[in-house]
Amino acid sequence: MSSEAVHPMEFAANWTNVPFILTDPVKQWPVYQNWSEEELITKHAETIFRAESVDWPLKTYIGYMNNNTDESPLYLFDRGFAEKMNLKIDHDGDYWIPDCFGEDLFAVLDDRRPDSRWLIVGPARSGSTFHKDPNATSAWNAVLRGSKYWIMFPASPSLPPPPGVFVSRDQSEVTSPLSIAEWLIAFHAEARHTPGCIEAICNEGEILHVPSGWWHLVVNLEPSIALTQNFVPKAHLIEVLKFLRDKPNQVSGFPQSVKDPYLLFVEQMQSRHPDLIASALDKINQTTNSKKRRWESVVDKSDTLSSADKQFSDGFKFGFGGEDNEDIP
Repeated sequence: MSSEAVHPMEFAANWTNVPFILTDPVKQWPVYQNWSEEELITKHAETIFRAESVDWPLKTYIGYMNNNTDESPLYLFDRGFAEKMNLKIDHDGDYWIPDCFGEDLFAVLDDRRPDSRWLIVGPARSGSTFHKDPNATSAWNAVLRGSKYWIMFPASPSLPPPPGVFVSRDQSEVTSPLSIAEWLIAFHAEARHTPGCIEAICNEGEILHVPSGWWHLVVNLEPSIALTQNFVPKAHLIEVLKFLRDKPNQVSGFPQSVKDPYLLFVEQMQSRHPDLIASALDKINQTTNSKKRRWESVVDKSDTLSSADKQFSDGFKFGFGGEDNEDIP
């Protein structure tokens, strides 16, 4: 679809939980019109970029990209590209964020926001194994050269992770022991018949929306150059707040100077969007209190217990071991 056909209000109301492909505005971006392997090497041959665990000059990586035969090629995935390449990101610059996505609420954090944008370059067969985007953010991924295959699964507590993906109980650890090629051979057919599965090919000049919490695997079908950015739409503010508050050990990408991302985000939102954050926090509190009341109604059965049951209930407690741990009734 065209981004002109999706107003920010319509996106907020109908599209924040749906993957979709825009056929513009990538084709309007100067980087789309000007970038190629030759152009990038001409301007940035000696610029150092991160390719997974190594830092290489761009000319070294492009040479590797065009001559490797690896089953799982190294993927250039650099978060500092805009500064390294002196890019200007707005409607008068080198590229801009599609208007249809509306305001990115993490923008209130200014230079204290977590990592949010990346340059992605890779040969055919390179890509990303199954993951969700960090900090409960949504994302868009714009293909400037080449094409990408996507397979995605919705965020839902009632659905299992994708076939071949193993997740710890608190979802802090994700294990996908197979390479992309091995996963496609072993699980692709099964995945296509899994509830909620969506497949897409994003071609040159197109941009794909990844909703918050969706599992996705991506593989380049041919040599590819792309830009991606994570963002927080208004419709997912509550999910992001709960993630920052409840899963601090899984929060990533913030500067080391930020000690409490949740508190910082709430404070900045209260300064710039007081009504929006007040409404979100109120809804979170209502949900929390409702769950608490339901739990209390389940466990508070003292009026129906026999005297023997009461004695057992009052006397039995368990803990996690250790004298310093509080017992949990």
